[in-house]
Amino acid sequence: MRTEQEMFDLILNTARNDTRIRAVIMNGSRANPNVPKDIFQDYDIVYLVTETESFIKDKDWIKVFGEPVIFQFPDEMDKNLGYETHFERCYGYLMQFDDGNRIDLHVETLDLVLEEVKSDKLTVVLMDKDNKLPKIAPPTDEDYWVKKPDKALYSCCCNEYWWTMLYIAKGLWRDEILFSLDFLNNWVRPQLFKMISWYAGILTNFSCSVGKCGKYLDKYLAKAIWKRYLKTYPAAEKEAVWNSIFIMNELFEEIALKVAEEFDFCYEYADAKRSREFAEHIRQLPKDAKEIL
Repeated sequence: MRTEQEMFDLILNTARNDTRIRAVIMNGSRANPNVPKDIFQDYDIVYLVTETESFIKDKDWIKVFGEPVIFQFPDEMDKNLGYETHFERCYGYLMQFDDGNRIDLHVETLDLVLEEVKSDKLTVVLMDKDNKLPKIAPPTDEDYWVKKPDKALYSCCCNEYWWTMLYIAKGLWRDEILFSLDFLNNWVRPQLFKMISWYAGILTNFSCSVGKCGKYLDKYLAKAIWKRYLKTYPAAEKEAVWNSIFIMNELFEEIALKVAEEFDFCYEYADAKRSREFAEHIRQLPKDAKEIL
């Protein structure tokens, strides 16, 4: 596997030797001082170019970066699927190489870079041949920190949780495991994730990022809470999903109460109690039942 230094040398030397490339910018995790380095970190690179057409017309130029496992051209895919694209301003190459390194590279014109360069605070200028780029503050992930909830957001989160949780119960009674898992992971879990992220924010004075998909949550939660959170991820088995629902319900209420206390919000105990009891009733409902109640 090529070293980090070898990869940066390759990326920058390619830019130096190509008159069409006028600047090099790095984004993503390698620009984030709070992300621990590991062997799977991508190189998120933007080449500021004089034009994009020649880079798109002849893709052989990317062979300099190494032997591929697989490439993806997301803008090309969007175009083929009928989405709006702007090849004249931006084009992307996602490249996984056979030595384990990966580069997510975009070629962008100056006007687009100038529009976007200050909007992402995880930006590092690696090269600027013409001194056209503005001065950029040291990179920070503060744009990704957990934000404080307001009363309306908190209330909607609680209501959505207890409302959609009952879809899981209904699906399980019908033996519709895929339906139930879909609601658990795509409707109910996002509310738990939101609530537990706010709790992590409280613990850190809202100066933390929990990362994509909550991958850093375990850094901020007590081990006991983290273990309970992991138990909300069930196998695709009916009883396992039932058990995960009730673990999730207990955890959601416990964390929601902590958040409510911190911000002096009102937690709707009655809604939660009725929803939990109704879910338990559905769990005990015979398969040949003619009425729910």
